[in-house]
This record gives sequence, C-alpha cells and structure tokens, in this order.
Amino acid sequence: MLYLASGRGPHPAVLLVPGFPGNEKNLDLAYSLRRAGWNALIAHFRGSWGSAGAFSFSNAIEDTQAAIQFLRNPENCKKYRIDPKKIVLIGHSMGGFMAACATARDPEIAGLVMISAWNIGATMSGPRETHRVDSFPAASSRLAGTTPAGLQAEAEANAAKWNYLDYAEALKTRPVFIVKSHDRNLSYNNEMEEALQKAGNTRVTETYMETDHSYSDHRIALQVAVLEWLQTVFTPAIK
Repeated sequence: MLYLASGRGPHPAVLLVPGFPGNEKNLDLAYSLRRAGWNALIAHFRGSWGSAGAFSFSNAIEDTQAAIQFLRNPENCKKYRIDPKKIVLIGHSMGGFMAACATARDPEIAGLVMISAWNIGATMSGPRETHRVDSFPAASSRLAGTTPAGLQAEAEANAAKWNYLDYAEALKTRPVFIVKSHDRNLSYNNEMEEALQKAGNTRVTETYMETDHSYSDHRIALQVAVLEWLQTVFTPAIK
C-alpha cells in the first residue's frame, strides 16, 4: 500500500518496514506521515499476509531493497510524485533491523528510524541455549514456506553478519533516530546508539517511552516523535 500525500509534490517518501511476522502494521504512522506531506509505502514481505513466495530473513532483506527500488523507479516517481533523493526508512522490531541493513548498504537513503529494533545477529549468537527463538513457533504459522526450525537455522547461520552494531560505520554520516521502549530490545537499542556515536555520527537522536513493544498506550506519542524528528532533520514536505 502506498499512501499518497496531497498536492503536486514531489513529496519525500517513507518506507515503513514491518516486524516479525508483521502483526503491528503501524498504519497510524502512515496516516500521520501522509497528512504531513510524506508519501508512505508499506510493503509486506514475500510469504507474509497473503504475499506470494516463501518467507525467510534473507528474502526479507531482498524485499526491503526491492521496495526502495520501487520508490526510486522514474516512472513511479512521476506517477506518485516522489522525490527519490528524500527516502527515509522507518522500521519497527525486525523491520528496524531490515531498515538498518538496507540503509547501511545504500548510501543514498536519506535517513533511518529504528523503533524498538530487534538485533537478529546479537540475539542468535553465543551459546545456542541463549538464542532467542521463542517467537519463531507463533510467527511461522503466519508465514508461508517456513518452519520454526528453518527460521532458527537461518538466523544462526547468518548471525555474524546480521548484527546491526556492525552497520554503525556505514551509517555514521546519516541522521538516525532510535526510538526505545521498555522491552527486551532496549539493551540492543542502547548499544546501537553508543556504536553510532563511537563511529562519529553526530546526527544520532534517541528517545525512550515507558511502554510496551507495540507502543500500545503511546501511539500518538510515537507519531509525534517521528514527525518532529523528520521536520527537524529535513525541510518541510511540499504540500
């Protein structure tokens, strides 16, 4: 779904990257972004929510990059009034990892927002009995072409290259907004902030909200925080 801002544009665009398995779609963020003059794209990973194909973490990485290319396609930019030089990635939970990975690989992405981002590599490293696999059984039932064992094996095999702390160097010149909540990703979010600062990023910003992983009772506060950051870092969107 591509939520189009009103007016001739061209409009900056946000890619909203969902979590695992994507129950929280953050549609309220899409509506707020559109109202503020941003186009907002929500693209489901293959194998999720009725999308064709098989889900895997590797496929989700590719799908995120494909969504970025959709926003940059010249015909799409003309048709949907998109400014391809102002694309920001906003990812929640697993989507935070996917957004960080894609931004690190793509120097043309203008900015990054990581909302309670899951560090797949860090949680799947070290002794196997410490690996965080409790979400795999419930998630896999909502995803096509995968199993809990398959998800675990893939994450463990790629843990060394899926630690988003290692992306800090590639992100050091871009504005990054880290949004934290009272959940089990908090320590990794704090480490990412420190890693970015250590890499020399002077444009990293953070905020903490006393709420759960889904920001259940802080949805408006989340919208305000993201919009204020965008308006501070980027020139106001064209109406």
